[in-house]
Amino acid sequence: MSEESAVPQLETITLAAGCFWCVEAVYERIPGVVSAVSGYMGGHVANPSYQAVTTGETGHAEVVQLRFDPQHVALEQILEVFWEAHDPTTLNRQGADTGTQYRSAIFYEGETQREIAEASKRRRDESGKHGSPIVTEITPASVFYEAEDYHQTFYDQNLAHPYCQAIISPKLRKLGLG
Repeated sequence: MSEESAVPQLETITLAAGCFWCVEAVYERIPGVVSAVSGYMGGHVANPSYQAVTTGETGHAEVVQLRFDPQHVALEQILEVFWEAHDPTTLNRQGADTGTQYRSAIFYEGETQREIAEASKRRRDESGKHGSPIVTEITPASVFYEAEDYHQTFYDQNLAHPYCQAIISPKLRKLGLG
């Protein structure tokens, strides 16, 4: 086997499921996910700040961009975690967080990812597990803007933060990740 073939061929997908602190904490614990970076996608303002995105006026969603090794975790598995990790039936809302910046979205890279995402959404919707129709948008990836440093690995660096204690820790336990 050549050295070149031993290098994993990583894929990228960007997910929005409410507050990026939650999404990042979940995917940092999934084997095969190499990186989970909080940021912004899907808006119309270049280089948005957190303060600008929280107004809902930039059009961006809080997202986490994942780099993963498909030899260790399939996109289908990543999406199954996505459906469990948030409520994909609420438009522009997750819990107390409201606004388009908290929408549920899958920003895909390429036709294969789009097909997998649409099939996963269809299966999940048809299962009736959520009790209401899924409103998650499936959209081509656009420019990704990395969030400010203090948002990266927020949960692991701020375990005592009230949001982490009240929202993220229970979510991780529910998913069997904490």
